[in-house]
Amino acid sequence: MNEPAGRILVVDDDAAIRQAVRLHLEKEGFAVLCAANGQEALDAVAQDEVQLVLMDVMMPRMDGFSAIMRIRESRNLPIIVMSAKTEDSDKVLGLSIGADDYITKPFNAGELIARVKSQLRRYLTLGDVHRSGAPGADLRRNGRLCYDFAAHSLTADGEPVRLTPTETRIFELLMRWPGRVFSAEEIYARAWQEPAAYAPENTVMVHIRRLREKIELNPQKPEYIKVVWGLGYKLEKR
Repeated sequence: MNEPAGRILVVDDDAAIRQAVRLHLEKEGFAVLCAANGQEALDAVAQDEVQLVLMDVMMPRMDGFSAIMRIRESRNLPIIVMSAKTEDSDKVLGLSIGADDYITKPFNAGELIARVKSQLRRYLTLGDVHRSGAPGADLRRNGRLCYDFAAHSLTADGEPVRLTPTETRIFELLMRWPGRVFSAEEIYARAWQEPAAYAPENTVMVHIRRLREKIELNPQKPEYIKVVWGLGYKLEKR
């Protein structure tokens, strides 16, 4: 028997949606766990080797946003928000608290599977940031920052910085070419490994803001990740 393509946790308080998503994922060879609320999701992540989470937002006991923040305290696995909310502010909120992607309901099964495979492929390539091995093989220093490309691990002033998979891909891009300006479209295409979606500026901006909050002494006056107005972003050489 073939090994499953990955272990996915589906979190939604609607049993019909959980079952439909489970069937689509299992058809693609994934092992699927289900949870009906945020608290059950936390229990599942703690007890099972989950590799990706599909998270609804509006749920009893604990909502999806709260669950994402709790998961991010200990795990860097990819999280895709599934929500009927289509407002940009809800998408920005989901990304700002640690989600890697966002899909609105009702969604096409093909699009959902493609997003799951894309996030899971990048996660399995990078590995969970705090689990990757072979440290020291490819170190790069820039001022207070030190990044190990082999282990996908970042330290600032010698202290480890926990990055999500998406934040890791963006930071690696900037760290490899300090001083080079990347447009939002190029960052999106390289980090998500797919053509830039319509108006990717907000999505990229949210992840840049989270990176600044983690590496800058004063995120309001960043020393490292700078905006080049009208062009994009760059990592300043220090």
